[in-house]
Amino acid sequence: MNRFLLDITIALEAILANKVKTILTALGIIFGVAAVITMLAIGNGARQEILNQMKMVGVNNIIIQPIIESNEEQEEDDQSQVKRFSPGLALKDVKSIRQVLPSVEQVCPQVIQNKTLIRQGKSSRVKVIGTANNYFTLFNKELSEGSFFNAHQVEYGQPVCIVTDQIKVSIFNNQSPIGKEIKCGDIWLRVVGVVEKPVLDESSGELGLVRDNQVVYVPVQTMLLRYVNRSLVTKSQLEADEDEEENTSAAEKKNYNQLDKVIVQVNKSENLQPTRAVLAKMLKRLHNDVDDFEIIVPELLLQQQQKTRDIFNLVLGAIAGISLLVGGIGIMNIMLATVMERFKEIGIRMAVGARKKDILTQFVAEAALISFSGGIIGVMLGIISSHFVTTVTGIITIVSVWSVIISFGISVAIGIIFGYMPARKAATQDPIVSLRSE
Repeated sequence: MNRFLLDITIALEAILANKVKTILTALGIIFGVAAVITMLAIGNGARQEILNQMKMVGVNNIIIQPIIESNEEQEEDDQSQVKRFSPGLALKDVKSIRQVLPSVEQVCPQVIQNKTLIRQGKSSRVKVIGTANNYFTLFNKELSEGSFFNAHQVEYGQPVCIVTDQIKVSIFNNQSPIGKEIKCGDIWLRVVGVVEKPVLDESSGELGLVRDNQVVYVPVQTMLLRYVNRSLVTKSQLEADEDEEENTSAAEKKNYNQLDKVIVQVNKSENLQPTRAVLAKMLKRLHNDVDDFEIIVPELLLQQQQKTRDIFNLVLGAIAGISLLVGGIGIMNIMLATVMERFKEIGIRMAVGARKKDILTQFVAEAALISFSGGIIGVMLGIISSHFVTTVTGIITIVSVWSVIISFGISVAIGIIFGYMPARKAATQDPIVSLRSE
Protein backbone atom coordinates (compact mmCIF):
# COMPACT_ATOMS: atom_id res chain seq x y z
CA MET A 1 0.00 0.00 0.00
CA ASN A 2 2.87 2.39 0.83
CA ARG A 3 4.46 1.72 -2.57
CA PHE A 4 1.09 2.37 -4.25
CA LEU A 5 0.67 5.69 -2.40
CA LEU A 6 4.23 6.64 -3.29
CA ASP A 7 3.56 5.94 -6.99
CA ILE A 8 0.47 8.16 -6.90
CA THR A 9 2.40 10.91 -5.07
CA ILE A 10 5.11 10.84 -7.76
CA ALA A 11 2.39 11.01 -10.45
CA LEU A 12 0.82 14.01 -8.73
CA GLU A 13 4.19 15.77 -8.47
CA ALA A 14 4.80 15.18 -12.19
CA ILE A 15 1.39 16.70 -13.02
CA LEU A 16 2.00 19.78 -10.86
CA ALA A 17 5.44 20.25 -12.40
CA ASN A 18 3.88 20.47 -15.89
CA LYS A 19 0.74 22.54 -15.30
CA VAL A 20 0.37 23.94 -18.84
CA LYS A 21 0.79 20.53 -20.46
CA THR A 22 -1.70 19.05 -17.97
CA ILE A 23 -4.32 21.72 -18.72
CA LEU A 24 -3.94 21.28 -22.47
CA THR A 25 -4.18 17.51 -22.07
CA ALA A 26 -7.36 17.81 -19.98
CA LEU A 27 -9.12 20.22 -22.38
CA GLY A 28 -10.50 17.38 -24.52
CA ILE A 29 -11.98 15.69 -21.45
CA ILE A 30 -13.33 18.99 -20.06
CA PHE A 31 -15.18 19.96 -23.23
CA GLY A 32 -16.28 16.38 -23.88
CA VAL A 33 -17.88 15.99 -20.44
CA ALA A 34 -19.46 19.45 -20.66
CA ALA A 35 -20.90 18.64 -24.10
CA VAL A 36 -22.31 15.28 -22.95
CA ILE A 37 -23.99 16.82 -19.87
CA THR A 38 -25.43 19.70 -21.92
CA MET A 39 -26.77 17.40 -24.63
CA LEU A 40 -28.32 15.04 -22.07
CA ALA A 41 -29.84 18.04 -20.26
CA ILE A 42 -31.41 19.26 -23.51
CA GLY A 43 -32.72 15.74 -24.17
CA ASN A 44 -34.18 15.45 -20.65
CA GLY A 45 -35.80 18.87 -21.03
CA ALA A 46 -37.35 17.90 -24.36
CA ARG A 47 -38.69 14.68 -22.84
CA GLN A 48 -40.19 16.57 -19.90
CA GLU A 49 -41.76 19.07 -22.29
CA ILE A 50 -43.40 16.23 -24.21
CA LEU A 51 -44.73 14.74 -20.96
CA ASN A 52 -46.15 18.13 -19.95
CA GLN A 53 -47.79 18.49 -23.36
CA MET A 54 -49.26 15.00 -23.04
CA LYS A 55 -50.74 16.03 -19.71
CA MET A 56 -52.17 19.18 -21.30
CA VAL A 57 -53.75 17.39 -24.27
CA GLY A 58 -55.17 14.71 -22.00
CA VAL A 59 -54.90 10.94 -22.14
CA ASN A 60 -56.21 8.98 -25.15
CA ASN A 61 -57.89 11.99 -26.75
CA ILE A 62 -58.91 12.32 -30.40
CA ILE A 63 -59.67 15.77 -31.81
CA ILE A 64 -62.08 16.27 -34.72
CA GLN A 65 -61.95 19.61 -36.56
CA PRO A 66 -63.78 20.89 -39.63
CA ILE A 67 -61.87 21.64 -42.83
CA ILE A 68 -62.92 25.12 -43.87
CA GLU A 69 -62.44 25.98 -47.53
CA SER A 70 -61.98 29.49 -48.90
CA ASN A 71 -64.41 30.95 -51.42
CA GLU A 72 -61.89 30.34 -54.22
CA GLU A 73 -61.58 26.66 -53.30
CA GLN A 74 -65.36 26.27 -53.12
CA GLU A 75 -65.76 27.82 -56.59
CA GLU A 76 -63.13 25.48 -58.05
CA ASP A 77 -64.90 22.47 -56.49
CA ASP A 78 -68.24 23.65 -57.87
CA GLN A 79 -66.79 24.00 -61.36
CA SER A 80 -65.01 20.65 -61.35
CA GLN A 81 -67.88 18.57 -59.97
CA VAL A 82 -71.24 18.79 -58.31
CA LYS A 83 -70.42 18.93 -54.63
CA ARG A 84 -72.67 17.14 -52.18
CA PHE A 85 -74.20 19.02 -49.29
CA SER A 86 -72.67 18.38 -45.88
CA PRO A 87 -74.25 19.60 -42.64
CA GLY A 88 -70.74 20.06 -41.24
CA LEU A 89 -69.53 19.24 -37.74
CA ALA A 90 -72.56 19.47 -35.45
CA LEU A 91 -74.05 18.32 -32.14
CA LYS A 92 -75.75 15.40 -33.90
CA ASP A 93 -72.26 14.05 -34.64
CA VAL A 94 -71.50 14.18 -30.91
CA LYS A 95 -74.71 12.30 -30.16
CA SER A 96 -73.95 9.65 -32.79
CA ILE A 97 -70.40 9.11 -31.48
CA ARG A 98 -71.74 8.63 -27.94
CA GLN A 99 -74.32 6.09 -29.08
CA VAL A 100 -72.34 4.09 -31.63
CA LEU A 101 -68.76 3.67 -30.39
CA PRO A 102 -68.28 1.46 -27.29
CA SER A 103 -64.58 2.37 -27.04
CA VAL A 104 -65.44 6.04 -26.38
CA GLU A 105 -65.59 7.20 -22.77
CA GLN A 106 -66.34 10.91 -23.22
CA VAL A 107 -67.24 13.29 -26.04
CA CYS A 108 -66.83 17.04 -25.66
CA PRO A 109 -68.08 19.63 -28.21
CA GLN A 110 -66.54 23.08 -28.59
CA VAL A 111 -67.56 26.35 -30.22
CA ILE A 112 -64.96 29.14 -30.12
CA GLN A 113 -65.59 32.85 -30.60
CA ASN A 114 -63.42 35.95 -30.11
CA LYS A 115 -65.17 38.63 -28.05
CA THR A 116 -64.43 41.74 -26.03
CA LEU A 117 -64.85 41.38 -22.26
CA ILE A 118 -65.92 44.52 -20.37
CA ARG A 119 -66.32 45.20 -16.67
CA GLN A 120 -66.20 48.52 -14.80
CA GLY A 121 -64.28 50.33 -17.51
CA LYS A 122 -61.78 47.49 -18.04
CA SER A 123 -61.80 45.60 -21.32
CA SER A 124 -59.88 42.72 -22.81
CA ARG A 125 -60.02 40.55 -25.92
CA VAL A 126 -60.88 37.00 -24.90
CA LYS A 127 -61.75 33.65 -26.41
CA VAL A 128 -65.23 32.45 -25.48
CA ILE A 129 -65.36 28.66 -25.57
CA GLY A 130 -68.73 26.95 -25.48
CA THR A 131 -68.14 23.48 -24.10
CA ALA A 132 -69.24 20.87 -21.55
CA ASN A 133 -68.09 20.13 -18.02
CA ASN A 134 -66.07 17.13 -19.19
CA TYR A 135 -63.73 19.52 -21.04
CA PHE A 136 -62.05 20.31 -17.71
CA THR A 137 -61.59 16.61 -16.97
CA LEU A 138 -60.24 15.84 -20.43
CA PHE A 139 -57.54 18.53 -20.22
CA ASN A 140 -56.70 18.12 -16.52
CA LYS A 141 -57.99 21.55 -15.52
CA GLU A 142 -59.08 22.20 -11.94
CA LEU A 143 -60.97 25.06 -10.37
CA SER A 144 -59.27 27.27 -7.79
CA GLU A 145 -62.66 28.50 -6.60
CA GLY A 146 -66.34 28.23 -7.46
CA SER A 147 -68.01 25.30 -9.20
CA PHE A 148 -68.59 23.78 -12.61
CA PHE A 149 -71.81 24.27 -14.58
CA ASN A 150 -74.84 22.53 -13.06
CA ALA A 151 -77.36 20.48 -15.04
CA HIS A 152 -79.93 23.31 -15.21
CA GLN A 153 -77.38 25.81 -16.54
CA VAL A 154 -76.19 23.36 -19.18
CA GLU A 155 -79.64 22.23 -20.35
CA TYR A 156 -81.21 25.68 -20.63
CA GLY A 157 -78.15 27.61 -21.79
CA GLN A 158 -78.01 29.95 -18.81
CA PRO A 159 -75.74 33.05 -19.05
CA VAL A 160 -73.01 31.73 -16.75
CA CYS A 161 -69.28 31.34 -17.26
CA ILE A 162 -66.01 30.04 -15.83
CA VAL A 163 -63.00 32.35 -16.25
CA THR A 164 -59.25 31.76 -16.17
CA ASP A 165 -56.98 32.89 -13.36
CA GLN A 166 -55.47 35.59 -15.60
CA ILE A 167 -58.89 37.21 -16.12
CA LYS A 168 -59.39 37.16 -12.36
CA VAL A 169 -56.10 39.04 -11.94
CA SER A 170 -56.48 41.53 -14.80
CA ILE A 171 -60.24 42.26 -14.69
CA PHE A 172 -61.15 41.63 -11.05
CA ASN A 173 -57.88 42.88 -9.47
CA ASN A 174 -57.25 39.39 -8.07
CA GLN A 175 -60.48 39.54 -6.02
CA SER A 176 -62.99 36.71 -6.07
CA PRO A 177 -65.17 37.03 -9.19
CA ILE A 178 -67.70 34.39 -8.08
CA GLY A 179 -71.27 35.70 -8.47
CA LYS A 180 -70.15 38.85 -10.30
CA GLU A 181 -71.16 39.71 -13.83
CA ILE A 182 -69.10 40.53 -16.92
CA LYS A 183 -70.20 41.65 -20.36
CA CYS A 184 -68.74 39.37 -22.98
CA GLY A 185 -69.66 40.59 -26.44
CA ASP A 186 -73.33 41.64 -26.15
CA ILE A 187 -74.17 39.14 -23.42
CA TRP A 188 -73.93 39.58 -19.64
CA LEU A 189 -72.51 36.48 -17.95
CA ARG A 190 -72.37 35.54 -14.26
CA VAL A 191 -69.07 34.02 -13.10
CA VAL A 192 -69.49 30.66 -11.32
CA GLY A 193 -65.88 29.38 -11.29
CA VAL A 194 -62.19 30.16 -11.83
CA VAL A 195 -59.74 27.80 -13.55
CA GLU A 196 -56.37 27.31 -11.84
CA LYS A 197 -53.37 28.88 -13.53
CA PRO A 198 -51.81 26.26 -15.84
CA VAL A 199 -48.20 25.15 -15.38
CA LEU A 200 -47.58 25.56 -19.13
CA ASP A 201 -49.54 27.13 -21.92
CA GLU A 202 -51.52 24.68 -23.98
CA SER A 203 -49.96 23.63 -27.25
CA SER A 204 -51.49 24.93 -30.42
CA GLY A 205 -51.25 24.16 -34.13
CA GLU A 206 -51.27 20.49 -34.99
CA LEU A 207 -52.33 19.47 -31.47
CA GLY A 208 -55.56 21.40 -31.99
CA LEU A 209 -55.55 23.23 -28.67
CA VAL A 210 -56.19 26.81 -27.66
CA ARG A 211 -53.03 28.57 -26.49
CA ASP A 212 -54.44 31.48 -24.52
CA ASN A 213 -54.91 32.37 -20.86
CA GLN A 214 -57.62 34.91 -21.68
CA VAL A 215 -60.46 32.40 -21.97
CA VAL A 216 -64.10 32.49 -20.85
CA TYR A 217 -65.85 29.10 -20.74
CA VAL A 218 -69.64 28.89 -21.17
CA PRO A 219 -71.99 25.90 -21.60
CA VAL A 220 -72.23 24.90 -25.26
CA GLN A 221 -75.99 25.52 -25.24
CA THR A 222 -75.34 29.05 -23.97
CA MET A 223 -72.99 29.62 -26.89
CA LEU A 224 -75.50 28.26 -29.44
CA LEU A 225 -78.50 30.08 -27.98
CA ARG A 226 -76.97 33.44 -27.09
CA TYR A 227 -73.91 33.88 -29.34
CA VAL A 228 -73.79 31.92 -32.57
CA ASN A 229 -75.36 28.82 -34.08
CA ARG A 230 -73.99 28.45 -37.60
CA SER A 231 -76.30 25.52 -38.37
CA LEU A 232 -79.40 27.77 -38.32
CA VAL A 233 -80.55 29.44 -41.52
CA THR A 234 -82.57 32.58 -40.85
CA LYS A 235 -83.48 35.61 -42.93
CA SER A 236 -81.29 37.90 -40.84
CA GLN A 237 -78.39 35.48 -41.10
CA LEU A 238 -78.73 35.26 -44.88
CA GLU A 239 -78.76 39.05 -45.15
CA ALA A 240 -75.73 39.30 -42.89
CA ASP A 241 -73.91 36.66 -44.95
CA GLU A 242 -74.67 38.53 -48.19
CA ASP A 243 -73.29 41.76 -46.75
CA GLU A 244 -70.25 39.93 -45.42
CA GLU A 245 -69.55 38.23 -48.77
CA GLU A 246 -69.56 41.60 -50.53
CA ASN A 247 -66.95 42.93 -48.12
CA THR A 248 -64.68 39.87 -47.99
CA SER A 249 -62.17 38.61 -50.51
CA ALA A 250 -62.46 35.26 -52.26
CA ALA A 251 -59.41 33.96 -50.37
CA GLU A 252 -61.07 34.35 -46.95
CA LYS A 253 -62.68 31.33 -45.36
CA LYS A 254 -66.28 31.09 -44.15
CA ASN A 255 -67.15 28.59 -41.44
CA TYR A 256 -70.61 27.01 -41.71
CA ASN A 257 -69.98 24.28 -39.13
CA GLN A 258 -72.05 24.36 -35.96
CA LEU A 259 -69.05 23.16 -33.91
CA ASP A 260 -65.41 24.20 -34.14
CA LYS A 261 -64.10 21.08 -32.51
CA VAL A 262 -65.08 17.75 -30.95
CA ILE A 263 -62.82 16.00 -28.43
CA VAL A 264 -63.28 12.24 -28.09
CA GLN A 265 -61.66 10.33 -25.24
CA VAL A 266 -60.98 6.64 -25.87
CA ASN A 267 -60.94 4.10 -23.02
CA LYS A 268 -57.56 2.51 -23.93
CA SER A 269 -54.46 3.69 -25.79
CA GLU A 270 -54.47 0.63 -28.05
CA ASN A 271 -57.96 1.65 -29.24
CA LEU A 272 -56.83 5.05 -30.51
CA GLN A 273 -56.09 4.02 -34.09
CA PRO A 274 -59.10 1.66 -34.52
CA THR A 275 -61.43 4.32 -33.06
CA ARG A 276 -59.93 6.94 -35.34
CA ALA A 277 -60.61 4.73 -38.37
CA VAL A 278 -64.22 4.06 -37.33
CA LEU A 279 -64.78 7.77 -36.62
CA ALA A 280 -63.53 8.67 -40.10
CA LYS A 281 -65.97 6.23 -41.77
CA MET A 282 -68.91 7.18 -39.55
CA LEU A 283 -68.45 10.95 -39.96
CA LYS A 284 -68.01 10.61 -43.72
CA ARG A 285 -71.34 8.77 -43.88
CA LEU A 286 -73.04 11.40 -41.69
CA HIS A 287 -71.59 14.16 -43.90
CA ASN A 288 -72.88 12.60 -47.16
CA ASP A 289 -69.44 11.26 -48.20
CA VAL A 290 -67.87 14.71 -47.99
CA ASP A 291 -64.39 14.89 -46.46
CA ASP A 292 -64.92 18.21 -44.68
CA PHE A 293 -63.26 17.21 -41.40
CA GLU A 294 -59.88 16.11 -40.09
CA ILE A 295 -59.09 13.78 -37.20
CA ILE A 296 -56.04 14.44 -35.02
CA VAL A 297 -54.57 12.09 -32.40
CA PRO A 298 -52.39 14.39 -30.25
CA GLU A 299 -50.85 11.57 -28.22
CA LEU A 300 -49.57 9.82 -31.36
CA LEU A 301 -48.26 13.12 -32.71
CA LEU A 302 -46.44 13.74 -29.45
CA GLN A 303 -45.04 10.21 -29.44
CA GLN A 304 -43.74 10.80 -32.97
CA GLN A 305 -42.23 14.10 -31.82
CA GLN A 306 -40.62 12.23 -28.92
CA LYS A 307 -39.11 9.65 -31.30
CA THR A 308 -37.77 12.41 -33.54
CA ARG A 309 -36.29 14.26 -30.58
CA ASP A 310 -34.80 11.04 -29.19
CA ILE A 311 -33.03 10.43 -32.51
CA PHE A 312 -31.84 14.03 -32.57
CA ASN A 313 -30.60 13.78 -28.97
CA LEU A 314 -28.90 10.47 -29.76
CA VAL A 315 -27.01 12.12 -32.62
CA LEU A 316 -26.03 15.06 -30.41
CA GLY A 317 -24.95 12.66 -27.65
CA ALA A 318 -22.87 10.67 -30.14
CA ILE A 319 -21.15 13.86 -31.29
CA ALA A 320 -20.46 14.80 -27.68
CA GLY A 321 -19.19 11.27 -27.02
CA ILE A 322 -16.79 11.59 -29.97
CA SER A 323 -15.33 14.68 -28.33
CA LEU A 324 -14.72 12.57 -25.19
CA LEU A 325 -13.04 9.93 -27.35
CA VAL A 326 -10.85 12.59 -28.93
CA GLY A 327 -9.98 13.79 -25.44
CA GLY A 328 -8.90 10.26 -24.53
CA ILE A 329 -6.73 10.03 -27.66
CA GLY A 330 -5.20 13.38 -26.69
CA ILE A 331 -4.31 11.96 -23.27
CA MET A 332 -2.69 8.93 -24.90
CA ASN A 333 -0.65 11.06 -27.31
CA ILE A 334 0.56 13.43 -24.60
CA MET A 335 1.40 10.55 -22.26
CA LEU A 336 3.34 8.78 -25.03
CA ALA A 337 5.31 11.96 -25.61
CA THR A 338 5.84 12.28 -21.86
CA VAL A 339 7.23 8.74 -21.67
CA MET A 340 9.72 9.56 -24.43
CA GLU A 341 10.81 12.69 -22.56
CA ARG A 342 11.18 10.93 -19.21
CA PHE A 343 13.21 7.85 -20.18
CA LYS A 344 16.02 8.88 -17.85
CA GLU A 345 13.66 9.38 -14.90
CA ILE A 346 12.15 5.95 -15.55
CA GLY A 347 15.62 4.38 -15.70
CA ILE A 348 16.66 6.01 -12.39
CA ARG A 349 13.49 4.82 -10.62
CA MET A 350 13.95 1.27 -11.90
CA ALA A 351 17.67 1.34 -10.96
CA VAL A 352 16.86 2.23 -7.34
CA GLY A 353 14.32 -0.57 -6.97
CA ALA A 354 11.10 0.44 -8.71
CA ARG A 355 9.29 -2.47 -10.28
CA LYS A 356 7.51 -2.51 -13.64
CA LYS A 357 4.27 -2.48 -11.65
CA ASP A 358 5.30 0.77 -9.93
CA ILE A 359 6.10 2.48 -13.24
CA LEU A 360 2.80 1.25 -14.68
CA THR A 361 0.89 2.53 -11.65
CA GLN A 362 2.62 5.92 -11.81
CA PHE A 363 1.75 6.64 -15.44
CA VAL A 364 -1.78 5.19 -15.22
CA ALA A 365 -2.31 7.36 -12.12
CA GLU A 366 -1.12 10.45 -14.05
CA ALA A 367 -3.63 9.78 -16.83
CA ALA A 368 -6.41 9.00 -14.32
CA LEU A 369 -5.73 12.18 -12.29
CA ILE A 370 -5.76 14.31 -15.45
CA SER A 371 -9.08 12.81 -16.60
CA PHE A 372 -10.48 13.00 -13.03
CA SER A 373 -9.73 16.70 -12.70
CA GLY A 374 -10.90 17.31 -16.28
CA GLY A 375 -14.12 15.46 -15.47
CA ILE A 376 -14.83 17.64 -12.42
CA ILE A 377 -14.25 20.84 -14.39
CA GLY A 378 -16.29 19.45 -17.28
CA VAL A 379 -19.24 18.67 -14.97
CA MET A 380 -19.25 22.23 -13.61
CA LEU A 381 -18.95 23.66 -17.13
CA GLY A 382 -21.76 21.38 -18.36
CA ILE A 383 -24.14 22.52 -15.61
CA ILE A 384 -23.30 26.18 -16.29
CA SER A 385 -23.74 25.75 -20.06
CA SER A 386 -27.11 24.00 -19.55
CA HIS A 387 -28.40 26.97 -17.55
CA PHE A 388 -26.93 29.30 -20.18
CA VAL A 389 -28.84 27.49 -22.96
CA THR A 390 -32.10 27.87 -21.00
CA THR A 391 -31.45 31.56 -20.30
CA VAL A 392 -30.47 32.51 -23.85
CA THR A 393 -32.73 30.30 -26.01
CA GLY A 394 -35.59 29.47 -23.64
CA ILE A 395 -35.09 25.73 -24.30
CA ILE A 396 -35.88 23.67 -21.20
CA THR A 397 -32.80 21.80 -19.89
CA ILE A 398 -32.76 19.33 -17.00
CA VAL A 399 -29.42 18.18 -15.57
CA SER A 400 -29.98 14.79 -13.98
CA VAL A 401 -27.75 13.13 -11.39
CA TRP A 402 -27.33 10.10 -13.65
CA SER A 403 -26.05 12.19 -16.56
CA VAL A 404 -23.40 13.70 -14.28
CA ILE A 405 -22.40 10.29 -12.87
CA ILE A 406 -22.27 8.62 -16.31
CA SER A 407 -20.30 11.38 -18.06
CA PHE A 408 -17.87 11.70 -15.14
CA GLY A 409 -17.40 7.92 -14.92
CA ILE A 410 -16.76 7.68 -18.66
CA SER A 411 -14.18 10.47 -18.50
CA VAL A 412 -12.22 8.68 -15.74
CA ALA A 413 -12.51 5.35 -17.55
CA ILE A 414 -11.24 6.92 -20.79
CA GLY A 415 -8.26 8.38 -18.92
CA ILE A 416 -7.35 5.00 -17.47
CA ILE A 417 -7.90 3.07 -20.73
CA PHE A 418 -5.99 5.49 -22.96
CA GLY A 419 -3.32 6.01 -20.32
CA TYR A 420 -2.59 2.30 -20.03
CA MET A 421 -0.71 2.00 -23.34
CA PRO A 422 1.81 4.77 -22.59
CA ALA A 423 2.16 3.44 -19.04
CA ARG A 424 2.85 -0.07 -20.34
CA LYS A 425 5.45 1.33 -22.76
CA ALA A 426 7.14 3.13 -19.85
CA ALA A 427 7.08 0.00 -17.65
CA THR A 428 8.69 -2.21 -20.32
CA GLN A 429 11.71 0.08 -20.85
CA ASP A 430 15.15 -1.38 -20.28
CA PRO A 431 16.61 0.61 -17.33
CA ILE A 432 20.13 0.56 -18.86
CA VAL A 433 18.88 1.99 -22.17
CA SER A 434 16.79 4.55 -20.25
CA LEU A 435 19.82 5.72 -18.21
CA ARG A 436 21.90 6.09 -21.37
CA SER A 437 19.24 8.22 -23.13
CA GLU A 438 19.77 11.97 -23.24
